[in-house]
Amino acid sequence: LEHPGLDKAAGEEFLQEAFQVLLDEAVRKGTDVTEKVCDWKEPQELRELLDLELRSDGEPPERLLERCRDIIRYSVKTCEHRRPCPAAPGSAPGLGPGCSRYTYEIAPVFVLMEEVVLAKLRELVGWSSGDGIFSPGGSISNMYAMNVARFHRFPESRRKGSWALPRLALFTSRESHYSIQKGAAFLGIGTDNVYLVDTDERGKMIPKELEKEIQRAKAEGAEPFFVCATCGTTVLGAFDPLGSIADICQRHGLWFHADAAWGGSALLSGKHRHLLAGIERRVTLPGSELPTKPALNSLADSVAWNPHKMLTVGLQCSAFLLRDTSGLLQRCHGASATYLFQPDKFYDVAYDTGDKTPQCGRRVDCLKLWLLWKAAGSEGLARRVERAFAFTRYLAEEVKRREGFQLVLEPEFINLCFWFVPPSLRGREGSPGYWPSLGKVAPAIKERMMRKGSMMVGYQPHGAKVNFFRQIVTNPAVTRDDLDFFLDEIERLGRDL
Repeated sequence: LEHPGLDKAAGEEFLQEAFQVLLDEAVRKGTDVTEKVCDWKEPQELRELLDLELRSDGEPPERLLERCRDIIRYSVKTCEHRRPCPAAPGSAPGLGPGCSRYTYEIAPVFVLMEEVVLAKLRELVGWSSGDGIFSPGGSISNMYAMNVARFHRFPESRRKGSWALPRLALFTSRESHYSIQKGAAFLGIGTDNVYLVDTDERGKMIPKELEKEIQRAKAEGAEPFFVCATCGTTVLGAFDPLGSIADICQRHGLWFHADAAWGGSALLSGKHRHLLAGIERRVTLPGSELPTKPALNSLADSVAWNPHKMLTVGLQCSAFLLRDTSGLLQRCHGASATYLFQPDKFYDVAYDTGDKTPQCGRRVDCLKLWLLWKAAGSEGLARRVERAFAFTRYLAEEVKRREGFQLVLEPEFINLCFWFVPPSLRGREGSPGYWPSLGKVAPAIKERMMRKGSMMVGYQPHGAKVNFFRQIVTNPAVTRDDLDFFLDEIERLGRDL
């Protein structure tokens, strides 16, 4: 941690050169009426030309720039003004990366690229096949999971709506992301039908409590259909016990979704992927069209994973992964709009994957992750994950060493939760007003740091625990000096409280 984990000067040089490529190849050529709208290639030929495979080792900047040129060359010039493309308004002038991503004809490069990136993410989860789509964030991925699970259990719900359904029940921990509640409201399931399962002192779902909640829902006349486990809770960074929860889902025939939006990137690290142990295990659902092999014992039916979080890919970059290979996404969401998805096109329309999602226009979010992966390689991304863990480990040891700092709990992930106890409160832990007074410290320090402009860090209460700081560091450019400054600044800002 003595030195930055990346070369900022080299990064700036690359950005300048990449911007010049965009100007030359995308903007100028992309708006030149003498240039072709597209350099058409069949999918297999284009795969070979682009070399989309993601490898262990990264590539040098000059090779990455060549890849940028190739991406633009084989993308459709959506704003060549004499030859308008179908259903492509709103794209940046001449920029292939600005096109929408629904059919192969309008986004040939990115249809194939998304396929490769999703396959690589599924491989890390432990699946050899499956499906998926990039979505507008982890909240939407969780909502997709709920919708697909409902459709899988009750296919008639797509046509007949809620009238065709019993009262549904879904289950998630009290520490889960609020998007589960929002998704239940948005999909018409209702927040009253979200059963919140108790957690232990570290924020992990208690499997026995899940079993109790399922039995309670059945006793109340509800139909359980969906369980969401969290891999990296927002506040404490807890990972639910996936294997035990999977056993319960198997017993009751429930869809199992892993919300790994935050913690999924730990799968890249051999040192830390154990946190998601069991995510590859399968649950055999009633009526499933998938072949079942009991020896696989696999778990998740779907996974939400946000590379824009821990890997620091540019916002937004969120993957919804599905183990299903039967076309469930397409059957659940497809509308077969004939102005886009004509069945009599001159190429294989299986590449027109945009109908898998409720969206029509969709950004090419796969590009950001693909380009980073090409630059860093799997090994470089693993080092980025491990550096984030090292940041947290260093801060935790410093918090334990420094007077006036106190851990809320020992971190297992990269969420560091701690209190700063100013000198006026030290030694008063047993006094009646200690905790209410300590609860005012974090908001006061936060206000001071914001008004000073020195840094920004979040705080929150949690259950019976009064306000504490929650620090998460993922930026590979951060060094030990930056981490020391962070703790020193909190002490400076709070010493007179």
